[in-house]
Amino acid sequence: MCPYDSCRLIAVNLYAYVENPFTPQAKFNFELYRKHVGFAQRIMDDIIDLELEKIDAIIEKIDADPEGEEVKRVEHNLWSNIRHKATEGRRTGVGITGEGDMLAALGLIYGTDIATEFSVEVHKSLALAAYGASVELAEERGAFPIYSAEREKNNPFVQRIKEADPALYARMAKSGRRNIALLTIAPTGTTSLMTQTTSGIEPVFMPVYKRRRKVNPNDPETRVDFVDEVGDSWEEYPVFHHKFLIWMDANGHDSKRKYTSEELDELVKQSPYYKATSNDVDWLSKVRMQGQVQKWVDHSISVTINLPNDVNEELVGQLYVEAWKSGCKGVTVYRDGSRAGVLISGNEKKNDEGGYKFPKKRPQILEADVVRFQNNKERWIAFVGLLDGRPYEIFTGLADDEEGILVPKSVQKGSIIKNYDEDDTSRYDFQYVNKRGYKTTIEGLSFKFNKEFWNYAKLISGVLRHGMAIEDVLNLVAGLQLDNENINNWKNGVERALKKYIPNGTKAKKGHCENCNSDSLVYQEGCLICQDCGSSKCG
Repeated sequence: MCPYDSCRLIAVNLYAYVENPFTPQAKFNFELYRKHVGFAQRIMDDIIDLELEKIDAIIEKIDADPEGEEVKRVEHNLWSNIRHKATEGRRTGVGITGEGDMLAALGLIYGTDIATEFSVEVHKSLALAAYGASVELAEERGAFPIYSAEREKNNPFVQRIKEADPALYARMAKSGRRNIALLTIAPTGTTSLMTQTTSGIEPVFMPVYKRRRKVNPNDPETRVDFVDEVGDSWEEYPVFHHKFLIWMDANGHDSKRKYTSEELDELVKQSPYYKATSNDVDWLSKVRMQGQVQKWVDHSISVTINLPNDVNEELVGQLYVEAWKSGCKGVTVYRDGSRAGVLISGNEKKNDEGGYKFPKKRPQILEADVVRFQNNKERWIAFVGLLDGRPYEIFTGLADDEEGILVPKSVQKGSIIKNYDEDDTSRYDFQYVNKRGYKTTIEGLSFKFNKEFWNYAKLISGVLRHGMAIEDVLNLVAGLQLDNENINNWKNGVERALKKYIPNGTKAKKGHCENCNSDSLVYQEGCLICQDCGSSKCG
């Protein structure tokens, strides 16, 4: 999107339009689908008006504030630009979710040519219905202010609309349309949890997988299936993708009875989800599918191609070239283990306690992340020194305190350099490259923050350097008994800064889900996600 524009999203559940799913009589109700897409576009346009009402209220509040015009100028200009962009283009993002389930419910195998052809037809119908509704809205309420049929007459997307529905194009050329662009295929992670479907345009992750729940081995009614290396007992149980259970019932399999692993494997082989999971679908086929669907999406499509750690550079390059050839606006390729702190493989250098083994001597120069965050309405900043991509030391405190440190907001990375003064006293300097490409050094980083913060930071940095697992460091910090409010704020800041480095998928050792009381919590991008009910907690 262009600057100051808003990301407005709504998703239509494709699975909901499959009649008699998972049976030979299954069919897709295109007529109802097009009708509801039209409703979705109208809702999106109404949301823009609601957004403009709120923006007007914000601008009115800024104008009424007692500060002088110079003080209010930046904020006033920001919201004025946002309002101008919303009024000028009225951009919307109608999309879908449940594509993988829709195809399975129709008996189509995700990634095959026939399934891709059907997906393209569904997205073509989405585009024509949404654009038809936008033209209808323009006839009722007026087109977006900068609409120009002449300006976009050679646009390839508009030409596809013209070829597919000449009457719609003629109406659009005459009356315009209400929205500058209409369609986005978003990831829909939370939405798919609520609708119990596959997310966005993606295939199913797995129709059946195994989970473990910690149990009390002394309870006579408890079944113990697995005992781990520290002696904890676990019960194993299968977790089913919701629509796979519907397939089971529709095809004469009792979804409520217990199955052995062998029986479940056989059931999966009989289902339309077989060879159609995110790990099964051919990577190049997925890219080509995205490219064909992209022709009927005026914004972009969110798709991630997950590759194993041992994939070679040639295939990665081939995927990007194929995405370009296929007409994709963008493509995300993720190689397992390619980014430190996200996913970790089993061959990292770990110590006996499950942490990480750092070299004994600190290198003179460490790469560093600059992490900014709000903490009790205060602006904070943290400098996290990294070694092998893992936190090694941390400096943090108020960003705008007189004793603090001011770094341009554009700076997200730099280096922490250990230097010595003439009296051999060590100090830590922060160095970054400014917009002009020149190195800027801030000397004495260790003395820029409150001295009490610095002493605690040395404690935490010492723990990090000895390789304690990040989650254990967080638990240590959280357990500090401090009676000073400022120090408690600092403690919260350290937790906020370090959480982002916990590898995705790490099981939380403490706490329960506030929604369902489950202890199946895992870290994802620094947030705690409940694997049982899908609720999340960040910060």
